[in-house]
Amino acid sequence: MNGWIDISVTLSDGMVHWPGDPPIRIRVDHHFDHGDPCIVSRLDMGAHTGTHMDAPLHFLPGGQSLDTMPLDATVGPTRVIAIQDPVSIKPEELRPHQLRPGERVLFQTRNSRREWTREPFDPDFVHISAPAAQHLADCGVRTVGIDYLSVGGHERDGVETHRLLLEAGIWIIEGLDLRGVMAGPHELVCLPLKILGSEGAPCRAILRPLPA
Repeated sequence: MNGWIDISVTLSDGMVHWPGDPPIRIRVDHHFDHGDPCIVSRLDMGAHTGTHMDAPLHFLPGGQSLDTMPLDATVGPTRVIAIQDPVSIKPEELRPHQLRPGERVLFQTRNSRREWTREPFDPDFVHISAPAAQHLADCGVRTVGIDYLSVGGHERDGVETHRLLLEAGIWIIEGLDLRGVMAGPHELVCLPLKILGSEGAPCRAILRPLPA
């Protein structure tokens, strides 16, 4: 497909989800085997399951909803940065990359070394620390993506990281599959479902490597 890489996870019945969120359920209401003329399935899931996006409204009262997101926030040149820290993304590891205003950045961490969608929820996933979120805001980054279900941690940095990013107008992509993706420049296309007034929604994300 002309070098495009699908970095969306495959949705499946009962797959891992954030604790407290609705589990994903996929059911078939009509099927050929039942004498029906077509197949019709039903999808029941939380908005923050699998590969999805967060809008400011997710954590900020009165914040912008996802259906009003500018399309170029998640379409265009993007940088994939490989993170070595096994615990969290910290400013010290980001500074050498000299992030620029308006940049789109995807973080590839140790989360990408396994098929996490097939495993139980891991509370120790690599996340963006609050100081790193502040650094991203200070740099004027436009969009941030990560390879697990949340940019913020489960036990720490969860709410604060989200708020720091969203208050700075940074759009968030979570649940990316960055296995096999090389660090460096890419072209990103990531479009969330257009749901009226939504704080989040599933999305399909693809990457294509660009010359360094």
